[in-house]
Amino acid sequence: MGDIPPIDLVLVTHAHFDHLHRPSLRAIVQLSRKHGKQPPAIVVPHHVRDLVSDLGFSEVIELNWWHSHRLADIMIAHVPARHWGARILRDSYRGYGGYVIGDDKHSVYHAGDTAYFPGFREIGERLRPEVALLPIGAYSPASFRNVHTSPADATRAFLDLKARLMIPMHYGTFRLSHEPMDEPLQLLRAEVRAAGIEDRLAVLEEGVTRFF
Repeated sequence: MGDIPPIDLVLVTHAHFDHLHRPSLRAIVQLSRKHGKQPPAIVVPHHVRDLVSDLGFSEVIELNWWHSHRLADIMIAHVPARHWGARILRDSYRGYGGYVIGDDKHSVYHAGDTAYFPGFREIGERLRPEVALLPIGAYSPASFRNVHTSPADATRAFLDLKARLMIPMHYGTFRLSHEPMDEPLQLLRAEVRAAGIEDRLAVLEEGVTRFF
């Protein structure tokens, strides 16, 4: 954590423990203060404010689907997903979803955790993201595809979005399900090759900055 620069904005897609880790969020705030900077704002889905309001962020912005918030020159829009947002068994009322972040020239879509659903087409039509970060892991057994996209699902979602570049995520770091750790990216490369969009796939390496 100490190796990263101060962060301007934090986006939380849903309240699951692997996406909303309170110690990590608290460390981000402390890092900002260490550098003499104001803590960042944090954006969360509806009914998630209570999980982050005591961590020291400068502002907590809670959004519903299709609602947006402007922060300086950046617009953050919260968009639908097919997943679920409960942190524990009894709080299924919590929101979840992805974000499209952009300015007047460029935009990025982070899907969060999601299964394939028709909403990808609507997100593409309404917000036209240029770069799409799409999850490709945790699809085995087949029932997991009710809440996660497989590489084939992610390719279909990317085509629905009509984005310029696809960045795969949610694979290869933690064992999340039954497929081999290296399988998602192998299958994705085969899917984009079959779809004729190999040149639109951008696989990022951990810790390496890439400019588009």
